Amino acid sequence: MNVFTYKTAGGKDLVINYLDKLPEKESAEGFYILAKLEEEGLPFLKALETRQLDGKLWEIKFHQHNRIMYIVLDKDNLYLVHACKKQKGRAEKHEVDKARKRIKQLI
Repeated sequence: MNVFTYKTAGGKDLVINYLDKLPEKESAEGFYILAKLEEEGLPFLKALETRQLDGKLWEIKFHQHNRIMYIVLDKDNLYLVHACKKQKGRAEKHEVDKARKRIKQLI
């Protein structure tokens, strides 16, 4: 499966930068998830803790409070559009809004 991460116009990869800044164990888990998604594709999502946020926007939960928001465009292409740490009981509106804005840029 093709796994794409969101990059700014200047080429900064926001998802990879987020994972790089996490503590070692959390970072390793995030990069493991990315590698397995590329290797196994959509079936691997069933092994993860995911939930639908809004329409096509979903999130992967890992290492307690970390989230990676994504959309699946088709069976071969998955876009990771945002990564953040959950601060409250549910996804914060401004974090979901960032993800939605990035999806509009992709589609």
